Amino acid sequence: MESPTQPNLVLINANIRTLDPANPTAQALAVRDGRILAVGRTDEIRALAAHSLPKVPILDLGGETVLPGFIDSHTHFLAGGFSLLAVDLRGTPNPDEFVRRIAERARLTPKGGWVRGGGWDQETWPGAPLPRREWIDAIATETPVFVTRLDLHIGLANSAALHLAGIDAGTSDPVGGEIFRDPATGEPTGILKDAAIKLLEAVMPKPSPDEQAAALRLALKEAARHGVTSVQDVTDWKNPSWSEWELFRAFRRRHELTCRIYARLPLVDWGRADRTLPPFGVGPAADPWLRFGGLKGFTDGSLGGRTAYFFDPYTDAPDYCGLLQEEMFPAGEMERRIREADQAGIPVSVHAIGDRANSLLIDIYERVAMANGPRDRRFRIEHAQHLRSEDIPRIARQKIIASIQPAHVIDDGGWAERRIGPERARFTYAFRSLADAGVLLAGGSDWTVAPLDPLLGIHAAVNRTTADGRYPAGWQPAQKLSVQQAVAAFTTGAAFAEFAEAEKGTLTPGKFADLVVLSADPFAVEACQLQEIEVLRTFAGGSPVYERA
Repeated sequence: MESPTQPNLVLINANIRTLDPANPTAQALAVRDGRILAVGRTDEIRALAAHSLPKVPILDLGGETVLPGFIDSHTHFLAGGFSLLAVDLRGTPNPDEFVRRIAERARLTPKGGWVRGGGWDQETWPGAPLPRREWIDAIATETPVFVTRLDLHIGLANSAALHLAGIDAGTSDPVGGEIFRDPATGEPTGILKDAAIKLLEAVMPKPSPDEQAAALRLALKEAARHGVTSVQDVTDWKNPSWSEWELFRAFRRRHELTCRIYARLPLVDWGRADRTLPPFGVGPAADPWLRFGGLKGFTDGSLGGRTAYFFDPYTDAPDYCGLLQEEMFPAGEMERRIREADQAGIPVSVHAIGDRANSLLIDIYERVAMANGPRDRRFRIEHAQHLRSEDIPRIARQKIIASIQPAHVIDDGGWAERRIGPERARFTYAFRSLADAGVLLAGGSDWTVAPLDPLLGIHAAVNRTTADGRYPAGWQPAQKLSVQQAVAAFTTGAAFAEFAEAEKGTLTPGKFADLVVLSADPFAVEACQLQEIEVLRTFAGGSPVYERA
């Protein structure tokens, strides 16, 4: 009979960074039933397994570095899996390459199918032109095409897709969205922003259950490859034929999840009579692999699509301040939803990019907290991307969590000042200012907007270099984080953001045995070498889910 102190797995001769202040480093650890049994010296942990029957697997890591499994605090997880099956437009250097990749996929698309994909960024193209439907009509006359910009707040449809959606010169802009039009003819150019995208999505064929399952399996593999053992997801559940929540539940029932999912459902659905929310729970009683994590809303759009909402006009669009999302209308509706969800004890997180959107959301959070009284609510701002300096102390005073995506700096840093000028850019991705004010940072990727790669996020937070190479010393270097702060954002900070600090985030006895083995120690290498570190192994619940070939 096995002893409850007998390990199932032992790792020895490692450089373990536990992130536990009481025991920050170790050489070895033991795992029992998916949780960490002990952490200590190699001889101590060996002794635990010395007389075990059956024989305990012992993995000698030869000095390799071990960290807690990374937690990504902001993903579109299933969409990420589908992106691995779609045309990849990330990194296209010019319109010609953009068109070439779409043409290649269109040739392979069967009749009746759609070309989907995304990741393009016109700001990296010469002259930064927005794409137009005419660019791809010639190479996809009958095949509908819809491809999104990397921020997911703007997309391009060809004429075939616009026709299927009934979008033409007479179609009105929906609340919270915009149909770009040719100023000479009034005809749609193919560019759709935010709520206008839903007009097109309504006619797109929904993926089959088998296609959904295939996408989720790819997403799980991608997470394991990058050392991600938990994600905090923005999860769709409204449509029975396209319910990510039900798909996750099916995988959980079959014990197929290799990454823990904290699923946040749309705030706009709060109070719908035909839906009953799953229970929100924390601690040992909660499902360790799949939990309902509250509600997620949107105030505005994105900087790249000029739909982020600012107090002052865009520098490159002097008559325009951005766009509030449809969830903000009618006035007061967003606050009502947040107040009622908070009264019910359900956590709330809301997307805010522009400085005015952030300020409005801080105001709402403050009024809701005053109305409902003190409790451990952990309000979150997703992105907190552009802030006024005076709003940072307000975030700290209210103990609002800043859910940040450092890898966006790599893309946006090269052109953000064209949008908003150098003064506002000082508090764009203001990671250090937030940390210095005492704001808890939760790190994420926003996959598929950026790669599902916490090591890339850590590098971006510490170095703040941009894809165009213009800032070798870092863009807005005063906002750099230390390695300790950056790693904490993707471990202890993200664990706290999902009310799971007692279960994950550090390598401490009793917590989940979620860990990642790295090719180098991020705390010991030069900052410029952070981007060279690779994931060698990933363990979730003590089980190996990835090993580099």
